[in-house]
Amino acid sequence: MLRIQLDIQFFSGEKTEKATPKKRQDSRKKGQVAKSADVSMAINLLAVFFVLMVFGAFYRDRLIAFVRGTIQDYMMLPVTEKTVETLMVSVSIEAAYLMAPVLGAALAAGLISNYIQVGFLYSTEAIQPKFEKIDPIKGFKRIYSIRAVVEFLKSILKILFTASVTGAVIWMRLGDILRLPYLTVEQSLQFLGTLTVQMGLAAGCALLFLSLLDYMYQKYDFEKNIRMSKQDIKDEYKKSEGDPLIKSKIKQKQREMAMKRMMQDVPDADVIITNPTHFAVALKYDDSKMDAPYVVAKGADLVALKIKEIAGKHGIETIENKPLARALFAQVEIGQAVPEEFFKAIAEILAYIYRLKNTM
Repeated sequence: MLRIQLDIQFFSGEKTEKATPKKRQDSRKKGQVAKSADVSMAINLLAVFFVLMVFGAFYRDRLIAFVRGTIQDYMMLPVTEKTVETLMVSVSIEAAYLMAPVLGAALAAGLISNYIQVGFLYSTEAIQPKFEKIDPIKGFKRIYSIRAVVEFLKSILKILFTASVTGAVIWMRLGDILRLPYLTVEQSLQFLGTLTVQMGLAAGCALLFLSLLDYMYQKYDFEKNIRMSKQDIKDEYKKSEGDPLIKSKIKQKQREMAMKRMMQDVPDADVIITNPTHFAVALKYDDSKMDAPYVVAKGADLVALKIKEIAGKHGIETIENKPLARALFAQVEIGQAVPEEFFKAIAEILAYIYRLKNTM
């Protein structure tokens, strides 16, 4: 019988496991996130043409007034350095005034689209100079990689799909286009402006549809690239366990959980022995199940006040005994039975508590 020996360590190197939160956080710090540039481009395009659609009449009237004013004010003036300078300043101010809404919309759309995809992220890792980026061999591999082929096919698909959508818009308005020679110049310009906006919005919607598909692909590809092997996860765990900050956080979490469990056990206590303000020790005793009373909870200062507060809410008697409270707090841990030396004092307290309960 043929036997084949397999080295299990060989398979531990395969990246088959989902990335851990730490791996994701490290990738994010490096600027490596699931993001589609097409989403930003599509939203930018839609925002720009939406502004043109909303403010179309404003732009038309403003441009007509500007052209008329320029012709009336500057055509008959002599061409001098002063008049040219005045004209250029006037044109620049008007251009800035007209472009401000468009540029503002594009900037806002870019910020919003990036925030939707990755949230607030600032990383200089991607723009730092690295020698491997100018390595011709690695550059050749990037050009002829599977990812490059996918990006090329995506570009072809975007061109074809966008051209089809805008072509459909032109086809639907073909009758109006054929009537252009019979329109006035102003009517022709108004129609062409409307048609341009319609084509831009249609192209933006088409790109947005494709960009959503691209985002899903980018997310899948990102998840695939940050996968980890079982050995990677083990190494990360060992490294994290050795981090003093991580250890301190783990211990703090453990203390918080232990404190929560302890407070949940306080209502089961028979009596609370106090200092009265500095210490509080909660005791429980069931003669059918245990040989000696044991400490349910204990605490000092604010914790002691919390124990007494919970005890008060549940009708548990609080007895002031400074020496006993100090001794129990110092010598007995939570969940431990009290030493024999305290039996007499505790027995007297419990007998007093039971008498109170019987008389009520």
